Amino acid sequence: MKRRLFSHLLVALLVGTFGWLAGPASAADEAPDALIGRLTTEALNSIKADKAVQSGDVARVIALVDRLVMPNVDFKRMTASAVGPKWRQATPEQQQRLQEEFKILLVRTYAGALSQVNEVTFKIKPMRSDPAETEVVVRTEIKGRGDPIQLDYRLEKTPGQGAGWKIYNLNVLGVWLVDTYRSQFAQEINAKGIDGLITTLAERNQANAKKG
Repeated sequence: MKRRLFSHLLVALLVGTFGWLAGPASAADEAPDALIGRLTTEALNSIKADKAVQSGDVARVIALVDRLVMPNVDFKRMTASAVGPKWRQATPEQQQRLQEEFKILLVRTYAGALSQVNEVTFKIKPMRSDPAETEVVVRTEIKGRGDPIQLDYRLEKTPGQGAGWKIYNLNVLGVWLVDTYRSQFAQEINAKGIDGLITTLAERNQANAKKG
């Protein structure tokens, strides 16, 4: 069940620059719900056309994440939130390692679930927000084989170079991704410190790689 639900979450992450690169509109000028709708449509179409991604080719999925997803996700903020207060005590090198291992964990654990993307449709729920707001939630509903699945995005509007709305958390059926991992990471950090968490994530990724 968890794997099937996270397949939709991973699709959500993959809205990335599939839409950003293909669409003529500027993401900085779009309302956040319009942006999510446009990018999700373009992402789903792109993933449906890529049989290697659907088959769970991890190298192909990671390449897509690096090239297409990260420009639309504040992954540093996402990782920092998952790590919690100890993030501020981590060195820049440790922070970079945490981001790398966390990304691989998400992709490798759930890559195979993308085979279900051909059966996925979505709709954006109505939202009201003040144009001056810099953080919003866009609520969507994903439909696959079973009952509709609630999938919500938290976005922030970033200023300066690369300005625009960026995803920094996702909610599947009322459970926020960052919150799920924060409790797990806190236990590792309390027992083994930041380096211990990095080691645990790396070992888990290596074990998942051996499993294929």
